[in-house]
Amino acid sequence: MSETESPEARDDATFSMFSDAETGPPDAGYQVLARKYRPLRFEDLIGQEAMVRTLKNAFETDRIAHAFMLTGVRGVGKTTTARLLARGLNYRTDTVNAPSIKLDPSGEHCEAIMAGRHPDVLELDAASRTGVADMRDLLDGARYAPVSARYKVYVIDEVHMLSTAAFNALLKTLEEPPAHVKFIFATTEIRKVPITVLSRCQRFDLKRLDPAALAVHLGRVAQKEGAKVSEEGLALIARAAEGSVRDGLSILDQAIVQTTDGGEVSGAAVRDMLGLGDRGRLLDVFDMAVKGEAKAALKEADEQVQAGADPLVILKDLMDIAAEVAAAQVAGDDYTPTAPKDWVDRTRAIAQRLTPAQCARLWQMLLSGYRDAQVAPDTATALRMVLLRVAASAGLPSPEEAARMIAEARGAGGKGAPGGAGGGSGPSSFSEIIDRLQARREIILQGEVETYIRPGDVAYGQLRCALEPDAPDGLLRKLALFLEKDTGVIWQVDQVETAEETFKARKARILDEKIADACRHPAVAAALDALPGARVIDVRQAGPVDPAHDETNVVDMPRRRA
Repeated sequence: MSETESPEARDDATFSMFSDAETGPPDAGYQVLARKYRPLRFEDLIGQEAMVRTLKNAFETDRIAHAFMLTGVRGVGKTTTARLLARGLNYRTDTVNAPSIKLDPSGEHCEAIMAGRHPDVLELDAASRTGVADMRDLLDGARYAPVSARYKVYVIDEVHMLSTAAFNALLKTLEEPPAHVKFIFATTEIRKVPITVLSRCQRFDLKRLDPAALAVHLGRVAQKEGAKVSEEGLALIARAAEGSVRDGLSILDQAIVQTTDGGEVSGAAVRDMLGLGDRGRLLDVFDMAVKGEAKAALKEADEQVQAGADPLVILKDLMDIAAEVAAAQVAGDDYTPTAPKDWVDRTRAIAQRLTPAQCARLWQMLLSGYRDAQVAPDTATALRMVLLRVAASAGLPSPEEAARMIAEARGAGGKGAPGGAGGGSGPSSFSEIIDRLQARREIILQGEVETYIRPGDVAYGQLRCALEPDAPDGLLRKLALFLEKDTGVIWQVDQVETAEETFKARKARILDEKIADACRHPAVAAALDALPGARVIDVRQAGPVDPAHDETNVVDMPRRRA
């Protein structure tokens, strides 16, 4: 499929992956769809056209790399691509004796390679064999010529799992590989692969499949299986697969058995199977919460949870809706997603009621709530609390309006934003937050905030900061709850990069500077000389400063009078 061609325009010949070689003999038992419809040709790799084009050009010009790195999320076809590549490198028929990506008809080595039993194509699962001894055993035969194929191919899956010593053992062979050896690596964690190894490989990033293209593919597979799945059901499966063809086929396998009478698998059946909420009703929940209708939003969400929807999935769907609303707001009349007209109209209507900053605030609130729900003891309760926060924010001024109010208050001689139900103006600096904690006698929380939080920007209802690595779990959430209770305003506390030091570290540094300065005072220096082992532990203002002397504070000693 070309990069501009629609999924529907694909020719049926593309799906020649439905091969007897994969399905096996009739009495072999049922084979899951993910294996039955595994691609057998490069043309069958849906959505990987850029990689196929690069390999085609490399093979035709005889500029074939000695090592390949395949990376991507689970289920996008890394292992299958590795085997296809091994087939292409060793392709040989009665009329063709050269590397090729055109694997039809099947070559003399193809079946053994795809089955994983060819003596010259050696596969290693690095997740289970991570040691240097395993790597040395594998590479020991690299200096010997292949038994029957053109190249000896080493396929190493999950290569990032190898130990440092194993990578070092591999590196020597990668630096000076024999002409008859090729390496194919696959990994889901490309950042864990040493750069020394990565730089010696030709890298291919296998893409997630677009949900629309995956839905078309799943529909064709269902048709081949004689199953009927509604378009809504296929779309739900494709969305749940998150770009993974294997996951999509596995879910389709499960969906097909939702009906045994030959009827159509409905979208409702797929939603029930996957624990999904009704998409239209979720839009109702989002709309109610944004309007501040907390009671109605909670009732609708509770009903969906009672019907079997997963609270975490509901939160994720609400995040998707927030992103769609933001996209509709930016695109305006150009917003034309692949969705029912009613859905598009309602999304546009919500977008028109919100400002860009409100959309951003909603996204951050839902994202923060989703993270909290993942560690909450009861995800349903966590969902309710997130909806209550969103509904409460409906009564707040938009961030744009809040900024204007702050500017006006400062211009009139004020110090902050208008106060909330908690009483008083909103803190506009980190030191003001510390002062509030101290005034409310939140001693433990104050100590944790001073010790583990490195402050960033503070604005109306928003704090940006960084955490020390050993910070207590949930510290930012506790601080946000305190600020909300104290100010009557919903606070968004985000982690960002900042070069600032913690309040405690800053206080200690300032004290050290004062002590060092005090020690340079003649009287202090004389006292320290007269008392061996003595040291300055604090600096305090002892009284009026004599203008004739240095203005440095003296350590627990009365100043000399003139």
